[in-house]
Amino acid sequence: MKELSSQKCKPCEGGEDPLSKSDTKKYLEIVSGWKSKDYIKIYKHYKFKDFMSAIAFINKVAKIAEEEGHHPDILIFGWNKVKIKLYTHAIGGLSMNDFILASKIDEIKI
Repeated sequence: MKELSSQKCKPCEGGEDPLSKSDTKKYLEIVSGWKSKDYIKIYKHYKFKDFMSAIAFINKVAKIAEEEGHHPDILIFGWNKVKIKLYTHAIGGLSMNDFILASKIDEIKI
């Protein structure tokens, strides 16, 4: 995972193909706890002790996402749970950026 987290997301304007199902499976083995139902998006759930801990985590994710120029869908629910969903909107599927960002999010101390 260090290999992925040391990389930088690259701007994507479209015009490239999403990762294949086999590549997606390979990268899912590298990022801990991330899942995909459709090989178009990846997601992960997090649970925190309280609402403010969940918000603090979201703020850390937002900072990394802004630095990388690659922004996830973030959902807070049940007052202490967060779902992060990643995919590359411009290509309608997964790119390396999604796995790079997932690995950086995994490095956040919870």
